Amino acid sequence: MNHFSRLFSALLLVTLAASAVVAAPDNSKELIVLTTTTTQDSGILRHLTDAFTKKSGVTVKTIVAGSGDILKQGARGEGDVVLTHSPAAEKAWMAEGNGTSRRLVMYNDFVIIGPTADPAKTKGQDASSALKRIAEAKATFVSRGDQSGTHVRELATWKRAGIDPKGQAWYRETGQGQGLTMDVAAQFQGYAFTDRGTYLVHAKRIGLPILVEDDPALYNIYHVMPVNAAKFPKVNAAAAQAFADWLVSAEGQAVIGEFGKAQYGRSLFAPAAGKRESDLLVN
Repeated sequence: MNHFSRLFSALLLVTLAASAVVAAPDNSKELIVLTTTTTQDSGILRHLTDAFTKKSGVTVKTIVAGSGDILKQGARGEGDVVLTHSPAAEKAWMAEGNGTSRRLVMYNDFVIIGPTADPAKTKGQDASSALKRIAEAKATFVSRGDQSGTHVRELATWKRAGIDPKGQAWYRETGQGQGLTMDVAAQFQGYAFTDRGTYLVHAKRIGLPILVEDDPALYNIYHVMPVNAAKFPKVNAAAAQAFADWLVSAEGQAVIGEFGKAQYGRSLFAPAAGKRESDLLVN
């Protein structure tokens, strides 16, 4: 190889290397949030991520599914930070070393909706009594059946009532998110278990009133958990920590507290940073 050829080859390698550097993706300004369908269906997910992007300049991508599926994805390192509402499953997830911290962010509550005629006479009852009446009346009940945080709490409430509804002809499972499950309940004029925030967003379309509410056993609490970068090196640890810190900051909590007030006359979620989980859950 003559001098010119060697020089040309060297310049080509330098050019290719420079191109590779330019083309390499920079994920330092991108955050992947793994979260539940209730945050999306209620609208607060977009509200929070837009506010965080405006504050930080970080682009947020979201992956949405039931809490069970989201925690599995987090346990595979498929996102940077997790926002879910399934406390027992979250504690197990943390115990496996999948997250670096678990902090209380916000809560709303679960309610039971159903037909205006209320054939099972549930209105004004506590949740356990209402479910007993639904089972006794064999009234149609539509469940998500998807191992989401909402579904897990629904099953726990049936258990507290001493009833196993699985396999009963009146108990239907959709395997879908909250919005579609309420649509099915409306179609069959049945009962359903839902978080209040998602219900309020879709209430006019669904047309089923809240029959059971304000039961302390139905608080619905959300935690934020950065995924452990020591276990999953591809995790954007800095952005995940920044998002988690912002959610529990005075600014983030104010954004949560204002969400829904203009449209519904009340906040759809209550800020909860600094509160104790034990004060919000009835075992």
